[in-house]
Parts: sequence; C-alpha cells; structure tokens
Amino acid sequence: MTLKEMTRSRSLKTGTFVVEFNTPGIGHVLKAAGCDFAFLDTEHSGFGMDALKAALRYMEAAGLPTLVRVPSGEGHHVNRALDAGAEGVMVPKAESLADVQALIQVSKYPPEGERGVALSIQHDRFTAGPVADKFSAANDRTVLAVLVETRGAAEDIDAIAALPEIDLLWIGHFDLSVSLGIPGEFDHPAFKDAVARTEEAARRHNKSLGRLIMDPAAAPALFGAGVDFFCYSGDAWLLQQAFRDGAATIRATCTGEAAGHS
Repeated sequence: MTLKEMTRSRSLKTGTFVVEFNTPGIGHVLKAAGCDFAFLDTEHSGFGMDALKAALRYMEAAGLPTLVRVPSGEGHHVNRALDAGAEGVMVPKAESLADVQALIQVSKYPPEGERGVALSIQHDRFTAGPVADKFSAANDRTVLAVLVETRGAAEDIDAIAALPEIDLLWIGHFDLSVSLGIPGEFDHPAFKDAVARTEEAARRHNKSLGRLIMDPAAAPALFGAGVDFFCYSGDAWLLQQAFRDGAATIRATCTGEAAGHS
C-alpha cells in the first residue's frame, strides 16, 4: 500500500520516527518489526540531502512508505525532498491557511501548482514519458501533510482541512502548546480546544490525522478521537528503552540490583 492509499483509509497505521539511524538496513528492520510507514525527519535530525536520498532508497528497498518532514516550507526544501523521491512531505511551523496554500503551489506540478520541473530523476525512477502524464502521476502520488503546531494553523484548521490537496493533518503537540503560551500543559483548556478543533476538522473533511506517541497506552483514546496515523516513539529512543529495560532485568535477576541502576 502506498502512502497516498493509506491516507484514503481511516484504518490504523503505525510507524516510527527516524531521526538518528540512517543505515542501509533501517527500512528492512522497521518493516520486519511491523511498521506500516516511516516518519523521516530532516528538521531536527541533521540529515542532509545525501542522507535523505540514501534513506529513501533504503525505505523503498523494504517497501516501506515514508513521510518526510522537511526543514521549512521554502520551495528549495520541499522540491528537493520530492525530487529525491519522498512520497509525502510535512512542513513545520505553518502559521496560516496562506502558508498551506503556498505549500501546495511548490509541491504540485501544473495545473495544480507551480513545482519546479525535473523529470527522469529519482522521483519518477529515472523513466521517460509524456510530460502531461509525468505531471499527473507525480501530483497523484504526492502526499501533503500539515503539521498543526502553531496557534495560527489551529485557528485556520477547518479551512486548511477543506483543501482537496491536503491528505493528512498532524498534531504537533509540544510545539502547539508552546505556540499557545502553555508549554507542556497538555491538560490546559486552550490546548484541548485546539486539538478538539483539529480532530473535528479531520472528521468533517474526511482527512487522516496523525500524532506522535511515546506510550502505546495512549493510542486507544486517540484512535477513538480520530487519529489513524500513529508514530510510536523514534529509533534512538526505542533502542535506549529496550536496552534500559533489558539491562535492568539482567541486573535485578542476577545481582539483585535495583532497576534504576545506571
């Protein structure tokens, strides 16, 4: 199933955040673990273009659909990720409907947008073909995700969700709380209201909705609220947690040391 096909279904999809391990086996490791998709970050990871291109090939080899968060909504960031073969892009810090409309313009070929033309490269597997067919295929394939992590995006969310070119809404919970002036206060009424409005917009306009979670126990309530894309933790954190738990068990069972030993 492609990333686009996933966004057209409200069935549960579970993936993880790739922020550290850009290794040749990462796609197959995640696929074998049962991942439905990968969330590849280039905003905070430090991955450059060469790393991104390599990681996308690793994911393709494993048949693992991949969403790429680009560093900004600037055309050169969005276009390079799409040209490198990203199935979908997510732009951080969208502040308004106008910002999202600008994303559409730089992401879609004419007549839907004004994406810079580059054909017979990574995104179309270096194949030849009629220009009109190439434009149509790229537009159909490309998933656009809006990261709702600012007050402005939350306020404009119904108009944003109504855009036919937008496939996926994603709640950036921590930055959203900061933008609302309540850092980390996820029980604050203002935060809950922004989240509820985003959930309602996704339902009203039949759009997929995603969130990052660190605890699987949080998933059922969120799924009930309409979240269908779950990004469970991330590569570095999962490795740390698995080792921490295993090492604590070894110490406790072999020497009687407390689980908190470090």
